[in-house]
Amino acid sequence: MGTNLNLGTENVKSGPAYAKSFKEQLTLRGVILGALGSVVITTSSMYVALRMGALPWPTIFVAILSMSLLKMFGKTNLNEINVTHTAMSAGGLVAGGLAFTIPGIWMVNPDAKVSFLSLVMVTLAGTALGLIFTVLLRKHFIEKEKLPFPMGIAASETLLVGDEGGQKGRVLFSTLGLTAVFTALRDYFGMIPAALSSSALAAKNIFFGIWLSPMAIGIGYIIGPFYMGTWLLGALIGFFVIIPMGVSMGWFADVAAASAFKDSLGIGLIVGSGVGILLKDLLPKAKEIFGPMLSRKAGDSEINLKWAPAAFVLVAFLLTIVTEMSLIPSIITILGVWITTAMAANITGQTGINPMEIFGILVLLAVKVFIAPGNVEAFLIAGVVAVACGLAGDALQDFKAGHILKSDPKAQIIAEAIGGFIGAFVSVVVLFVLLKAYGKMGPGTELVAPQAYAVSTMVSGLPNATAFVVGLILGTVLYFFKVPVAPLGIGIYLPMVISTAAAIGGILRYVVQKVAPEKDGSGTLIASGFLGGEGVTGVLIALIKVFTMS
Repeated sequence: MGTNLNLGTENVKSGPAYAKSFKEQLTLRGVILGALGSVVITTSSMYVALRMGALPWPTIFVAILSMSLLKMFGKTNLNEINVTHTAMSAGGLVAGGLAFTIPGIWMVNPDAKVSFLSLVMVTLAGTALGLIFTVLLRKHFIEKEKLPFPMGIAASETLLVGDEGGQKGRVLFSTLGLTAVFTALRDYFGMIPAALSSSALAAKNIFFGIWLSPMAIGIGYIIGPFYMGTWLLGALIGFFVIIPMGVSMGWFADVAAASAFKDSLGIGLIVGSGVGILLKDLLPKAKEIFGPMLSRKAGDSEINLKWAPAAFVLVAFLLTIVTEMSLIPSIITILGVWITTAMAANITGQTGINPMEIFGILVLLAVKVFIAPGNVEAFLIAGVVAVACGLAGDALQDFKAGHILKSDPKAQIIAEAIGGFIGAFVSVVVLFVLLKAYGKMGPGTELVAPQAYAVSTMVSGLPNATAFVVGLILGTVLYFFKVPVAPLGIGIYLPMVISTAAAIGGILRYVVQKVAPEKDGSGTLIASGFLGGEGVTGVLIALIKVFTMS
């Protein structure tokens, strides 16, 4: 299922810019900078996720920031920079997992009480579980499947050309700069619309439009025409067949019913791909992939994981003692994280999108098969899963960059742990500060938190259980026939405006490969600049909004 990106390890030249030893990669100054960066990124990510309902990948921003700071402090190398930015970015996705689930508690019941310690335990548990399963899954998804992980590729390209300079550097950073200006005009000054849509088509129940996002185009270019074509097919099925034809032919009572079917079908396909991964790829190789948990031998990352089963027991115990979660939901949640982190790895690797709140909902529904959780408990379950899946997606993007740059996986996972655990604490602090400052969250407030609102509406169940089951079975079967089901489900589930923008990138990649294949490398550089410019500006805008509270 891999795709030829011409960005493998053969691109890495040996030279003074590449560290040879572990100590040159995980340094004291790198750890300090990574920890401080994690605080900043976690704070901005929590705010932007609640306020704008979006979470730009911080990967490129922290890569550039790490390079700038370390070069300012003296001699450095690409691996030290890569390990440092791994620590910086980790807290952002921990904050995302929390922001995309937990605020639903107060949307359902504004007077609900949940303790600071309880939420810290949820984020710490999600971070620990995410780290363990990421270590176990790294080799399969990055080295064997060779999934694109577009942000990881863009980060490695940014570091490579930033270190070398020259013509490639001018192409990358000029693209990044122009994209940054465009993004600022769109998101900060409001001079450019976020998306274009057709009211004439909407009147016919065809909700077609395009998100004016260089980042989406860049993602589409990097993941390539194969995965992007499947993603676009899903969007066409959802928005040109299911909704308009379903309503006009009387299959559904109205657009809302058709959308509920579409969303549930998309989620089912995503879950089906995860089941396919489990049955086809993970279980047959369970000894190879998960053996380090039961063996005295070190795993792929040279980290001995024989303590992992004990860690799972400890996590279940602490969730039961410290939080509102009971024992059975805690155990099911841990098992659910095992499956959903694999789903997150596959989907993030293929599309650059990590629907972490959906994974939280799925595990919550699995818990409901065995026991009826309370309202607060339900959101805590979803929170643990979303944090773990968010962290896994971030770590694997960084591992992709590390694989290209030949960074030490052990150094990276230690850095991810430092940034992640700092983010676990900081994200809860920021959440409570914002709740106190704004008073409430949800639709109609200044902290709209749309993902958490979606979780709150689905706590009672999926919009269309039949469509979900159909998607689940179909997705599992298609995966065995090597159909990229995850992008198909993403296309059906996501708004059409996002899919359209990403499809432009995939089409451009196809044209370049056919007409001028020698320009494909330059196209990847430009696409990386698109991702970097929008990602960096998104983080900067979030920081400005945090410090001005506007």
